[in-house]
Amino acid sequence: MSGHSRSAGLWLLSFALVSLVHASQPAARAQTVAEPPGSADLLPGSSVRRLHTPAARGPVTSAVTVEEVGDVDSFGRSLRWLGVAQGDVDLAEACPVPGSASDARCVVLSPTPALTDFDLTDLASITLPARSANSLLCHWFSPVLTLQYANPGADAAVAQFSYFPTLTLENAVLLDPGLIDPTTGAPFAGRLTTGMTASERFEVPLAPGMTLNERQRDTATCIAGFISKRALIQNYGLTESQASEFFRRDTVIRLNVRGSARYVQAASLNFGLRIVGD
Repeated sequence: MSGHSRSAGLWLLSFALVSLVHASQPAARAQTVAEPPGSADLLPGSSVRRLHTPAARGPVTSAVTVEEVGDVDSFGRSLRWLGVAQGDVDLAEACPVPGSASDARCVVLSPTPALTDFDLTDLASITLPARSANSLLCHWFSPVLTLQYANPGADAAVAQFSYFPTLTLENAVLLDPGLIDPTTGAPFAGRLTTGMTASERFEVPLAPGMTLNERQRDTATCIAGFISKRALIQNYGLTESQASEFFRRDTVIRLNVRGSARYVQAASLNFGLRIVGD
């Protein structure tokens, strides 16, 4: 075997071992990022759930308990379709990107291998009229990601991409100066921001000089709801009367996405958001 062939063979073996070690680590190729404690879309602990046990309302004929169904406010109620929107983002070496959607936000990528951070607010919005839902708002969040990874260097590298969506809710009930946002320690001033169980991080091993195109399609649906009457009371400090009034007022929902990218040469990110309620 020639010296060139031996060198190529040794490099391929080394890269295969690096890839094998990377694949054996606890972090998956594409993994869901854990939501912070108290995220509105996650159910509280059983001891907290027992604090809120009103009798079920609506078309059911008998009362149910939190221990039986988990959510008595929405139990037995019909699902309501409450709107859809989409936010588009381009990551590129220069902005704007020729031929891209006219309303897409554009983020200029830092030179490789530097990390690019982005934090984009109000990518899309949905305005709900008063009384659109009874006690619960849920999301169907569907990102379509077209990513081009590239490693122009002479050494193996691991490309990274992550995104973290949040929703900002604007509602007149939150204008009460006596209501304090526990996440900021300041008055709500008419709005609160809540997370969704829809964050992801991707890690892709790249050989020297390697370019890789990928398209990811996913959907995350809500668990406890990105906002609910129970969450307004237990997580945000509203009274039961204020929480009920929240759903009797108009609500504007704005989609935000922050994230980061490394060894990403270009990306087209389409974030679809559908709202449903009870």
